[in-house]
Formats: sequence, C-alpha cells, structure tokens
Amino acid sequence: EAEEDKCVKFENGLRPEIKTLIGFNEIRDFPTLVNKSRICDKDNRAKTNYYKAVNEKKGSDFGRGKPYSRGGKKPEEG
Repeated sequence: EAEEDKCVKFENGLRPEIKTLIGFNEIRDFPTLVNKSRICDKDNRAKTNYYKAVNEKKGSDFGRGKPYSRGGKKPEEG
C-alpha cells in the first residue's frame, strides 16, 4: 500500500498534460510509473517542438505574397 500511496503522490505532482495521459492507467508500480511519465513528457515535448517549427515556417512564408491583393485594380467608383 505504501507503493500505491507513493504513486498517487507522484501523479499529483505531474504537469496536467502528463497527468491526463498517465492517470487513467492507474499504474501502481513506482518505477514503471516514472518511466511511462518520462516517455509521455518526451513525446509531448517533441510534439510541441514539431508544431512550433511548423508554425514558424508558416509565419516566414506568409510575408512572401499578398494573398488578399486585388492585383493592382482599384475599386470602381460610382
């Protein structure tokens, strides 16, 4: 039971995004819990870095053209 209490205490100290991924498994073996938490954290950081890189790339491509340009045409005056 001490092992279970140790696991619950560890889970409560995790960041919310890791806790969400790990919590539903109800892992009650402390070394396994720590290992799975580290894997989730590593995967989560990789995902964050991937999307950050994609967004930075989109941002640098955005300034190349004017997607909403009318091609130099002036609106008709009436």
